Amino acid sequence: MSETTGVQRPPEPDLSAITAEELISYRTAENSWRASSAAWAFIGEPDPGALIEWQDVALLGRDLPVRVYRPLEAATDLPLVVHVHGGGFVGTAAQCDWTNSHLAARLPALVVSVEHRLVAPDSPIPNAAADGWDVFQHLMRNASEWGADPTRTAVFGESFGALISALTAIRAREAGVELRAQVLVNPATDVTETMLDYPSVAEYAYSPSRAKPLLQFLRRLAVPQGVDARAFSPLYADDLGGLAPALVVVPTQDAVADHGRRYAERLRAAGTSVRLTEYPGARHAFLTLPGVEPQAVDAQAEIFEFLRVALAG
Repeated sequence: MSETTGVQRPPEPDLSAITAEELISYRTAENSWRASSAAWAFIGEPDPGALIEWQDVALLGRDLPVRVYRPLEAATDLPLVVHVHGGGFVGTAAQCDWTNSHLAARLPALVVSVEHRLVAPDSPIPNAAADGWDVFQHLMRNASEWGADPTRTAVFGESFGALISALTAIRAREAGVELRAQVLVNPATDVTETMLDYPSVAEYAYSPSRAKPLLQFLRRLAVPQGVDARAFSPLYADDLGGLAPALVVVPTQDAVADHGRRYAERLRAAGTSVRLTEYPGARHAFLTLPGVEPQAVDAQAEIFEFLRVALAG
């Protein structure tokens, strides 16, 4: 994952005809660009007050990369934020350096972003969900080695990563693990056959981006025959009560805006504390695009303040 300048961004492929080999080639090139300083004009520069490094987490049967953000000044017993980047079949934790480094430096906190397995013909959604949950468990069990306080932990995800974070929050409750907060930004919460059956999908299917073909492609990869889509759709969880207080951030010019709205409604109806904030005119993934989406700054500030209060000692 190169972090050098001069990396060229690849053209978006025709997803209706892409082969598995072409998908791998495209996402390798795209993620290299997102992880490079060549992308900073779009995704923002990292906060100089944070140290950023890749580490491997040893999980059962695999080692998984995570991107780790720490305040520049050494500290222990830091609050912990477990982050999952957006992008189901393409994406990398490095694309979120702007927000995650800011949180690490300013809260201050230890922020660990999961480089989950991307969905592909040989890697459906259970793999990505397992990566999010398994890294979370590892960090909670080994918090002292990471310099973190496990009693002050939040999960934070964007888009497909918000789906993984929402699932992690549900599993944490089931496991008796108390979370302080969950932050879900432009979340996709439904990967069942109803994924596209929302007014926001109809309204923003092809503008300001070609969202509908992307969602169709994502679902085709994520939910092959034999996978129970409801089990990986937080919107269809049987019980959403007793979960960590949630901040749901919804850009309004987004095909999955109604995914976030409906999930906030279900959380509220179940008695879980939830704040739904809509950003008028903002597009999907706007938080990762501060160079072209001015409202990203306001959303970052809101997330910071929500976590500052939730993770206070």
